[in-house]
Amino acid sequence: MRRGRLTLIIIVCALAAFGLVGLWVAGDSLSTPVNHPVGAPPADLLVRSVEFASESGSTLRGWFLPGREGRGAVVLMHGVRADRMSMVGRARFLNAAGHAVLLFDFQAHGESPGRRVTFGHLESRDARAAVRFVRTQLPGERVGVVGVSMGGAAALLAEPPLEADAFVLEMVYPTLEEAVADRLRMRLGTWGGQLSPLLMWQLRPRLGVGAEQLRPVERVASVPAPKLFIAGAADRHTTLEESRRLFGAAREPKELWVVEGAAHTDLHAASREEYERRMLDFFAKTLHLK
Repeated sequence: MRRGRLTLIIIVCALAAFGLVGLWVAGDSLSTPVNHPVGAPPADLLVRSVEFASESGSTLRGWFLPGREGRGAVVLMHGVRADRMSMVGRARFLNAAGHAVLLFDFQAHGESPGRRVTFGHLESRDARAAVRFVRTQLPGERVGVVGVSMGGAAALLAEPPLEADAFVLEMVYPTLEEAVADRLRMRLGTWGGQLSPLLMWQLRPRLGVGAEQLRPVERVASVPAPKLFIAGAADRHTTLEESRRLFGAAREPKELWVVEGAAHTDLHAASREEYERRMLDFFAKTLHLK
């Protein structure tokens, strides 16, 4: 009996150790840089290749499209493990409407070097550098930001707040803890969320930042500019309840659009006509010079 109990204890301990090693490996994989060649820009976009320094320590690479005077500029900020190519569709219709547009790769993404993906921490410094770059290129123009998921988190986490005149925030998680727990539940079932603290513990030794510093919900109230929040009704990565909580924490002026049936996906592709109409109306109100 004692031998059987000892064997059981050994098996449980071995499984626990194996699980911890698996979570450590998973944490390493999630923060590993995703650098790769982005390729040539689409032929129909008359872009200028640009690069500019960021306080993240990276030199950010991107494309800049000039617009019409007085129509304002828009900085496009992609999601985690993506790159500027994921924002080309948005750049196309925004530029056709006269907006200047900057697409760029966050540090450790695409063609911008970096040691680790930091889920909005260092990327917030990239967001500040991108807005500063556009203001240098187009003094006197109003500047808007479109941030998707991590891109929106980076825009909100910037300190001091970004000097932008309007924000579109798509599928942005209120806290990184919830974002991780949501993804664990999706993959492992309802109990998977209980493992979130074991991944959160890895943040400081890996990235030099704590989970308490990656809470957009605690920063959104510091952004005075008009904000358009967009959420997918069927999103499980950032639930509708979480999106509504982030929206509730923001100050006016603000508006929320829920895309029916949409998950954590490209919301532009999910509802193209309405997305473009709402985006252009929002930026016409906030960026066009009278």
